[in-house]
Amino acid sequence: MGQKVNPHGLRVGVIKDWDSRWYANKADFGNTLVEDYNVRNFIKKSLYAAGVPRIEIERFADKVRIHIHCAKPGIVIGRQGAEIEKLRVQLEKMMGKQVFVNIIEVKQPDMDAQLVAEKIALDLENRVSFRRAMKQSIGRTMRLGAKGIKVKVSGRLAGAEIARSESYHEGTIPLQTIRADIDYGFAEADTTYGKIGVKVWIYKGEVLKGDAAKVAAQREKVERKNDRGNDRRRRDDRRDGNRRGGNRNFNRDAKREGGNQ
Repeated sequence: MGQKVNPHGLRVGVIKDWDSRWYANKADFGNTLVEDYNVRNFIKKSLYAAGVPRIEIERFADKVRIHIHCAKPGIVIGRQGAEIEKLRVQLEKMMGKQVFVNIIEVKQPDMDAQLVAEKIALDLENRVSFRRAMKQSIGRTMRLGAKGIKVKVSGRLAGAEIARSESYHEGTIPLQTIRADIDYGFAEADTTYGKIGVKVWIYKGEVLKGDAAKVAAQREKVERKNDRGNDRRRRDDRRDGNRRGGNRNFNRDAKREGGNQ
């Protein structure tokens, strides 16, 4: 059997932080965990249209701070903050504590794996061809500067009788390199012929600290300089070739027409 691990969970404590940050004793731990799960589900369902890829929860003695990452903060906040106030009141009723809600805007939705997965799922629900939906998402993400992306869809693709999986990828996706910043997202499309699962992995580069970061920056600078030199050399070669080629063609034409030999 394939031993699959969530790319975010694998990197927690190394290059990524926990989504829930609090401490509880043995007696309260289970209830607090279930409460976090219910709060996340409630926020996700309420604000699905706003594109919420991540919800962070911080707990203190008698208050809770919730950070909601979203692509469309205007929908969450509402006119003069009416919607966010309504949400805060509902969360306080659910949790029985003072709640502070903080909205963090996702600047580039096409670089967030969860939002890319949800966009593909929405396209599948709107009967767009799964190949087209996948390739368009890959193209958009790579144009924004991602180092690599892999997309996988599973289920009764295009209404086929037998379920199958199909995946496309571009660039590099080093899943086993723990210092690699890999964003992972999962969404489900509810189509007329059943559910289709969508998984997305986006590689954004390595997260390095201290000396390793300096060495990597130096290496990147050298590579950029070399690439620039190669481009210049290629341009010069092309120019020379055109010059030489022009003379050769002239001589050949002169011979063919019986001119000066």
